[in-house]
Amino acid sequence: MSPREVPGVVLVDSHQRSVQGICNRSGRPAGGAILVVDELGPELYDAIITSSAVICAKGGRTGHMQSLCRSRGIPVLRVAPSELDGLAGEATVLLDRATVVLGEAAPAEPAPRCPAAVFGDIESICVVVADTADIRATNALAPRVEHADSFFIREEFVCFSAGLSPIDSLRAGAREAECYGAAVASELCPMVRELLPGQRLIMRLLDLRSDDAAKITSGDHVHDEPNPELGRHGARWLLREHRYPHAFRALRTRLRDRLGADADRVRFAVPFINDRDEYVRLRRFLGLGRETPLAVFVETPAAVHSAADFCASGAGELFVGTKDLIQFYLAADRGNHLVSSVYQTRHPAVLAALRQAVGSGRAAGTPVHVFALGADLDHYVRHLPVRRLMMCAAELRHLAGRQAA
Repeated sequence: MSPREVPGVVLVDSHQRSVQGICNRSGRPAGGAILVVDELGPELYDAIITSSAVICAKGGRTGHMQSLCRSRGIPVLRVAPSELDGLAGEATVLLDRATVVLGEAAPAEPAPRCPAAVFGDIESICVVVADTADIRATNALAPRVEHADSFFIREEFVCFSAGLSPIDSLRAGAREAECYGAAVASELCPMVRELLPGQRLIMRLLDLRSDDAAKITSGDHVHDEPNPELGRHGARWLLREHRYPHAFRALRTRLRDRLGADADRVRFAVPFINDRDEYVRLRRFLGLGRETPLAVFVETPAAVHSAADFCASGAGELFVGTKDLIQFYLAADRGNHLVSSVYQTRHPAVLAALRQAVGSGRAAGTPVHVFALGADLDHYVRHLPVRRLMMCAAELRHLAGRQAA
């Protein structure tokens, strides 16, 4: 019987040209298998991180869980929904052909990869990680990438890996909120111990959209929003979650108790924020004094235009989240494959926004890191006034290996 080949679209690439395994349709962890699901969500975290590849029927290149896969080097292929039911048994994902083959597949031919930016053109790299293992693997690179001077993790990824349910904890009472904050700190401590001299860890504060929050919340009701991407998340959610300050204080206290002076190597960034007023209110809400750093994630057009105000209000660092920024500038949902052709990472409007954010930071003497997918790394370095980048751990390791060769 000849093998059947199903075409698709590569959402997350990998340095491997093909990945083989048994299709796992259970949604539960199965080490080395190819996870087959309709759509990626946070409830699948454990299954995703044990998989060799993922095949799905929905989503775009820059969804939250796709970002997790990119950090871990797990390829993701999207196929037509009508093809999903037929994916079972032994399968091979051919990344160079953007297909999955059921049955015996011929070896994939090596294919040229995207151009590699020259490390000499980059001053600083903030490496996006999913857990402690990513930090350890990055720092074990030989030769070491000296530019990797900070690591970035989302609070929600800490929750997924530790089995925490933040909404349930924060709404159960002040004591439960404090226990949640201490648990997050306990997850961060091993990461800090993996840092080399001069390196930092930045945690982006909790940014669960309502659709993702509903999938991991068991006890409390989560409002069903018609458009979660434009709904109550990020800074606007934090400001309304009355017990989050209890969790945040407990987090910082536990870090100080466990790490001593090394607790200062952990910094925090506020997500999905629009303007100076939100930033000032959030600092006050969290009980932060002027001397305590709180970085800003620039990922809306309003935040681009407020970048100078953020710097003037005490933001010691800016991180430009291009994935959200692009979708808002181009009105193209980054998770909707039907408008993937509109979602352009090098669109003139997007590049102009990046230049403005970087320029505002430079004028204020504030460091600005811009997130770049591997395919855009070289283009951004050559066409933007940026020398500080963010990139996923797996892409950095691949790039470092190519340059060392």
